[in-house]
Amino acid sequence: MSANEVLAYYTQPGPLSDAGDHRTDLLALPTEPRELLAAVQGLLVHQALTGLYGFDLAEHQRETAHVRAADRILAQILDDDQRPLTDPRDPKHRFACTCRTFTLVTVAALRAHGVPARARCGFLHYAPDADWYIDHWVAEYWDGERWILSDAQMDPIQVKEFGLDFDPADVPRDKFVVAGQAWIAYRAGELDADKCGLPGIPGESGPWWIAANLVRDAAALSNMELLPWDVWGRIPEPEDEIDADLTALFDDLAAVTVDPRTAADVRARYETDDRIRVPDQVRNAVRQSTEPVIPVD
Repeated sequence: MSANEVLAYYTQPGPLSDAGDHRTDLLALPTEPRELLAAVQGLLVHQALTGLYGFDLAEHQRETAHVRAADRILAQILDDDQRPLTDPRDPKHRFACTCRTFTLVTVAALRAHGVPARARCGFLHYAPDADWYIDHWVAEYWDGERWILSDAQMDPIQVKEFGLDFDPADVPRDKFVVAGQAWIAYRAGELDADKCGLPGIPGESGPWWIAANLVRDAAALSNMELLPWDVWGRIPEPEDEIDADLTALFDDLAAVTVDPRTAADVRARYETDDRIRVPDQVRNAVRQSTEPVIPVD
């Protein structure tokens, strides 16, 4: 696949990043990356961080993080508040979600403007003295010369709270570690897998978590941006053994996806390997239910 073909592919929406009838609404958002991130931040709030904005999550807001498709996310935002997407909402009236939703909406907006963009799944390591590599998603876009990582979730409040010493519109690659990079470091004995996942929650870290994010990253690079807790194919869970065959698979995926210049090549493996290809239905591990990937009315 040529470089131009790769860039063209990432300007086209996938099934979950397609804004549908709301593409025109996305076109009202700015194209300059920092301005776009600020606009997205005015629409969304992380469900686990509402305390930073002075409110507790309402019960009905606890379900919105499970919405997979961008068109449905945008529809709910506009149903709740009919003003243009350029108008920031009060934090307690924003769409409650996770880092994946911040990433998906950013990617959808960039693609609507013809900017090559894709979602990346991995781990943040933002604090210089932190032990943990925390489960996270960011957007990656092409600026004409290189692929740049951008974290739409990190608004000024979070930049201050978490002590970021870099611009979240251009995240250094040692600060956000794509899943393939984490897997390679783990396999080399350079990264403690038990510090990769969600801190403070027993059992929510380990080699299986890195491997699961690696499969999710491969799917996202193939324009299928699933939920952080969706499970399909051979995504391992805590009790699963990662045998030699799976280890070889994950080694192969990591080798391709670790470098942004070759990451798109994982599409060929994704399209032909049912162990990683997203089926019509996946298991939502939080809800413990089987759900269609593409919503059905």
